[in-house]
Amino acid sequence: MLVAHREGELFRRASEGPDLVPLAPVNEIDLATAWKLSKIIRQWRPQIVHAHDPHAVSMAALSLSFGAPDPRPKTIASRRVDFHLQSHTFSQWKYRQIDGFIAASRAIRNILIQDGIPAARIEVVHDGIDVDRIQNRPALDVHSEYWLPHGVPVILNVGALTGHKGQKFLIDAMPLVVREVPDAHLIIFGEGDLRAPLEKQIKQLNLGKRVLLPGFREDVMSLMKSADLFVMSSITEGLGSAVLDAMAMGHAVVGTRAGGIPEAMVDEETGLLVEPGDAKALAAAIVRLLKDAALRKQFGDAGRARVAEQFGVDRLVEGTLGAYRRFAPTD
Repeated sequence: MLVAHREGELFRRASEGPDLVPLAPVNEIDLATAWKLSKIIRQWRPQIVHAHDPHAVSMAALSLSFGAPDPRPKTIASRRVDFHLQSHTFSQWKYRQIDGFIAASRAIRNILIQDGIPAARIEVVHDGIDVDRIQNRPALDVHSEYWLPHGVPVILNVGALTGHKGQKFLIDAMPLVVREVPDAHLIIFGEGDLRAPLEKQIKQLNLGKRVLLPGFREDVMSLMKSADLFVMSSITEGLGSAVLDAMAMGHAVVGTRAGGIPEAMVDEETGLLVEPGDAKALAAAIVRLLKDAALRKQFGDAGRARVAEQFGVDRLVEGTLGAYRRFAPTD
């Protein structure tokens, strides 16, 4: 069964039925919601309770502490960010209740081990994407959408406007890029707390006509298809599903050696990797690829093949089922 926030995208996409339950905690220690979840677990008696974010981990741990069916279900937590676990007492307690972790990258696995989680309790399962669905998705012309001159190079970045996504360094790179590729444009799709500082930075660098911040777009995948280059400028990153999306579209990628990004892409094979926070290195990689259409195509073709082989939905499903069998054996 699926328990999800009524206002969330997951709930919206799920089919109606008795195994879809709306439930959302108002904070990390919402005892009323945890009690409701406890009643659901006792009613359905699942073998596994799979928590997909930190609040869900809290709810699972609290609900089972109120009383669990016999046999007690195994609790599995997904971990998709390369942040360290919080060190306060409640966080330490709730993660001790977890029987197994599914990490989205080896980088996340290493962080969990540093935080004291035994390696035997961690399974790495990379994100999976529907390659056919992405490739068959209709394209939108990003030039027409944003009144850009036809044929000018468009660099794309997708992510929340937050510090760990590193868009500050991508914007810092743009004067160097424009010096070498004068008609280059950068579009950053996403919203977040750093919108105002990034807008100020763009103005200070006189990049108002070269860098756009259109905000969040539900059809961003269609707009991505008509870009020339995808850049992931993150300082920290669990894996970088946007990198996988871009590769599935056949785009060359410039990424940073942050978190799991080097697991998603291969330097000098599907794109170029640079150190996080290095605007000059970002600029050099962007310029190199914008000036070499043949290399972009070579990297793009290799990236599409890599995603299809290594990061398809089937591999995600099988990896998750494998973790279930490992952490909750039936015999």
